[in-house]
Amino acid sequence: MVSPPNTKPNVAADSRSRTIMTTTPTRQRILDAAIDLFGSRGVDAVSLDEIARSVGIRKQTVLYWFPSKDELVDAVLEAVAAELHVSIEAAIRSADDDPLDRIDAVIEAVFRPAVRRPALLGLVREVSRLPDARADRLRQHVQPLVDRGVDYLRLEMDKGRLRQGDPGLVAGLAYATVTGIATEPEVLRAVGWKPSLPDLRRLRDELRSFLRAALSPTT
Repeated sequence: MVSPPNTKPNVAADSRSRTIMTTTPTRQRILDAAIDLFGSRGVDAVSLDEIARSVGIRKQTVLYWFPSKDELVDAVLEAVAAELHVSIEAAIRSADDDPLDRIDAVIEAVFRPAVRRPALLGLVREVSRLPDARADRLRQHVQPLVDRGVDYLRLEMDKGRLRQGDPGLVAGLAYATVTGIATEPEVLRAVGWKPSLPDLRRLRDELRSFLRAALSPTT
């Protein structure tokens, strides 16, 4: 790896460079380390020095790609939202035309990153603690997915392929279940849920069964 120059780089040039080379291995390694550390310990508890040590690089290299911790946090949230978007799109394309099968595939896609990488749940928890402006930026990435889900539910309900109901409420209940895993763990513990991979899979399966039962059209 060629280290960036020791002299302070030109801000405009660096901005263009980071835009062009957003998939370089070093940048991605920094993002991966930040996701794991922010998710497991909290944004405020993790310094850029710790992230640099985790990756095996200098803090200066972290600052080359992300001039401030705030910019790194924003990039982490954007990367997670983009990964979720790609997973959901792939699930929709691969699922059968049956709306219940598509909903099942989307739930699977939403949970898959968290099952593979539990630190993402902690990152969801951290989002609830962020300043409103930063949380709003994340919602700007996620809201189109929610809106699309609501529109899809409404369309299939109108066609009679899903049971009639409030599509916004159904989507909201599903969203609250997913985010509640991270933001309300004590409530879930009170009903016997443990923050472990087996219980995460069990909760995913329960949500899939609940939505299928709630949305299956009456015969």
